[in-house]
Amino acid sequence: MFMKQIIDIKNVGKIYEGEKGLVNAIENFSMQVEEGDFVAIVGPSGCGKTTLLWGLTGLHNFTSGKAYVLEEEITKPRREVGIIFQQSNLLPWRTLIENIYFPLEIMKENINNYKDRIDELIEGVDLTGFNDSFPRELSGGMQQRASIVRALSYDPKILLMDEPFGALDAYTRDEMDTLLLEIWSKTKKTIVFVTHRIEEAVYLANKVYVMTARPGTNLALYNINLPRPRPEGITMEMAFFDIVADIKKTIVKDVQAKKEAGKYRSQEYSTIA
Repeated sequence: MFMKQIIDIKNVGKIYEGEKGLVNAIENFSMQVEEGDFVAIVGPSGCGKTTLLWGLTGLHNFTSGKAYVLEEEITKPRREVGIIFQQSNLLPWRTLIENIYFPLEIMKENINNYKDRIDELIEGVDLTGFNDSFPRELSGGMQQRASIVRALSYDPKILLMDEPFGALDAYTRDEMDTLLLEIWSKTKKTIVFVTHRIEEAVYLANKVYVMTARPGTNLALYNINLPRPRPEGITMEMAFFDIVADIKKTIVKDVQAKKEAGKYRSQEYSTIA
């Protein structure tokens, strides 16, 4: 049974200073995430998906609205929240296991208390035998698996994932999506996953929030009523294609309407008059 609103976002906005002036990145966006749920966020390029995720980390506060994690307003980074970035961000001078231990060192935890958990995670992502390898000796997929283990090492309740597989080739990306579903099924973590690939969002998530073109706000919410666990070949079934096509159509319609109204900005920054 899910606990309601482990994440509760109420009409948040984010305006920040860009190179060309003030950027209205997000406006009046709301979202609720239940405990143990898998939620994906999609939208056109530059719509504020990553900005939203960073606001949830507490590292870059929203400029309007309220956001809560575990019923507490987000004002600073929380131990209960882990984040996985677009790049693995492994420290090149540290071995794989030293990289995984790094957040525990920052939090001044006794690493010995976490070794069994980390060993199990390493085995689960098929990295056994690579503890002493440096990032340059690992493939891109292996580096991202290590970043997942690192994020899970201290057992956060929530995982925020910012297009974590975007830099991988298509085959490896599909493998990582399947691996992530296995991890989610085993750990019961709450996951918020940002992606520009609608197919990936539909395959992974229970719910897909769709954002408008910038400033990003709520455009649509899709409840993905596909079976769990995802059957092999689900991405080739008509039910899957129909959902993907409908989401794409919704985004294209919004972008086209803003273009016709002269309000669409395809660039990363825009000046607010």
